[in-house]
Amino acid sequence: MLSLDEEVRLYTTNAEREKYSLLATLFGIVVALDFLERAYVRDSITAAEYSPACTRLLSQYMTMVKLVKDSIPSIEEFMTRYRLDTPAALHRIKVGVPATVEHSSEAGPETGKWIAETTQNFITFMDALKLRLRAKDQLHPILQELVTGYARFKGSKEWEGRSRMVGWLITLNGMKASEELTEEQSRQLLFDVDYAYAEFFRSLSGDKNDRDDALRAPS
Repeated sequence: MLSLDEEVRLYTTNAEREKYSLLATLFGIVVALDFLERAYVRDSITAAEYSPACTRLLSQYMTMVKLVKDSIPSIEEFMTRYRLDTPAALHRIKVGVPATVEHSSEAGPETGKWIAETTQNFITFMDALKLRLRAKDQLHPILQELVTGYARFKGSKEWEGRSRMVGWLITLNGMKASEELTEEQSRQLLFDVDYAYAEFFRSLSGDKNDRDDALRAPS
């Protein structure tokens, strides 16, 4: 006889345990994205805060969907199965880019693609620095790709963030492949790229206020 005090397990194997852990993570991402969308619509957060947060959640969503694709045929079925009432998140997932990009004055199929690629390049480079990658041959290719994509946008020549990143490209170019940045240089580089990231989204959203937001210390 089953005791009411006995814990009911959803899994009996490690594989099943991992599956439910991944599904729980996906559930959390969708809920977080829905809260973020609603907060942005209500002006509870600025465009400069919203855009990178939304991009990261969308990136995390795409990663999780690949991991659970055998269990979840579609996001709609996932929401129905687990009784998720998150229409704002569903819309954002279907669009695939933040609302600031969707409604940008420069928005178009090609521009949207560039924004998504550049955003991912920013995230990849900042993650590399946070993972303590320091050598020229580790950082230079990523930064070069980031700067190249960044330069495609109208007005980018006037962005301070671009000049900072170009300066770091020059620094890396002058190093041997095996040479590494110092801890101080790495922290400054992360700060400068974080600044450029915030400036990039601020320019897309047309938000020219609160410029000091871009000077926040990197996490």
